[in-house]
This record gives sequence, structure tokens and C-alpha cells, in this order.
Amino acid sequence: MINEQQRQDAANALLKAEKDRQPIQQVSKTWPEMEIEDSYAVQQLWAEARVSAGARVVGHKIGLTSRAMQMASKMTEPDYGVLLDDMLYPDGARIPASRFHMPRLEVELAFVLGKPLGGKHVTVYDVLDATAYVTPALEIIDYRTEVPRSICDTIADNAAAAAMVTGGRIVRPMDVDLRWIGATLSKNGVIEESGVSAAVMGHPAMGIVWLANKLAVHGITLDAGHILLAGSFTRPTAVAAGDTIQADFGPLGSIGISFS
Repeated sequence: MINEQQRQDAANALLKAEKDRQPIQQVSKTWPEMEIEDSYAVQQLWAEARVSAGARVVGHKIGLTSRAMQMASKMTEPDYGVLLDDMLYPDGARIPASRFHMPRLEVELAFVLGKPLGGKHVTVYDVLDATAYVTPALEIIDYRTEVPRSICDTIADNAAAAAMVTGGRIVRPMDVDLRWIGATLSKNGVIEESGVSAAVMGHPAMGIVWLANKLAVHGITLDAGHILLAGSFTRPTAVAAGDTIQADFGPLGSIGISFS
């Protein structure tokens, strides 16, 4: 464990790295006693500083939802990060690549809550009942530290969340079988990745079940209107200035963006 001052120092270092667009040494190397509990505390301090500077919390992202990613990260459960309003981009956006250090894209579904979700023992049925609609999404992940990274580095760095894009067709959660929503991700006209949402813990809502129960331990409820990124069902795809991206979700439409 590290102390409160060290947690604050780590959060400040990540804030500076984000502002300067210059990665720092892994926080787990600077503070080798850091544990997972510390890393979530650092993430919270980072988020509070961003909110104090004018940002607004609009939801959460869930990462490490596939078994393969958990094994690679030596984790036995997912992780989470905070989504802020200045991370949101619309379909068709031209996104400045200079905003990021090493951006990569992941294909996901976003659940938008119609009513609060929280308390202990949340189930998949509670998630579906609380969800106003589901929409196709892309998450842009980025690193504010050097690599390779431990799980503490990733969590402290807001679970690598940097930005997100939503688009395509919105659907009510009971109107389609969410497990079998598939997508392809094309970069500059070439399909780089494809997947199906059942790869996310068997059902994309299961990541949100985990998140709601995890936050309930700290007395946190997910609010109506919050956007919840359920986890990627493709591998990350690197992007850079000049790239054009098309994510095709079949019956749910598509998302198109480019990087300048």
C-alpha cells in the first residue's frame, strides 16, 4: 500500500502526462508498493481533479471483460474507469490524433441508463430493466504511462479510457438478442477486426452487472442518463493521423470517424 500523499502525487503525475501529451514512467515503478486498491484511489483523485477543472462525469467504462485479456493482465475480474463529457465524440467526427499518445480503438456496445442502477446483488435482469437503450460504440484507449504496464498502472490511468464515439441505430435492450450483435472494424478500407458481443462475459450486460455490484461496495449508484461501455469484443486496433475508420454493426448501423 502507499499513503495518501503518494496517491495524490501519482494522480498529479497522470494529470500532467495527459496535459503535456508526454507519457511518464509507470506509476507502479515510481511507487512499487502500489496495490489495486491504491490504483483505484489514484483514478478517483484524477477524476475529481478533472471535474474540479470543469469536466462532468457521464458514465463508466468496463475493461478486461474477456478471459484472454484477464489472463494477459494476471487479473481474475474486469476493471473500470470514468467517462467524462469531454471524451465524447459523435458519429462522423474528425478527431485530432495529437490529443492522444498511442491511441487504439475497441468495438463495444454502450448501455444508456433510463433509471438509477445500484445496490447489492444486481442481476442481468436489473441491468436490462434499467437500460433505456443500447447503441453501437467505439472506445479510444490510450496510455499516459510507458509500457509494459501492470494492472495497477492501467487502473490508475483510468483503465486506459481516453475517448468514445457512439452512432448507428439505438435499440431497446429487450428488442434484440444482445449476445449476438456482431461488428467489423475497417481501417482505411481494410477489415482489421471482427467479433460478436457474446465474447463479453457471455452477455454484454454482465460487465455492467459486475460494475454495479463493485461500486455498491462503496455506496455508489449509477445514475439515469449515464453511458456504460460494456467492454470490447474485438482486439484493440492502432490508429494514427490520416486514418479513416468504419465500424459496421450490421442491422444496428455503422460508425464512421477519421483522425486528423
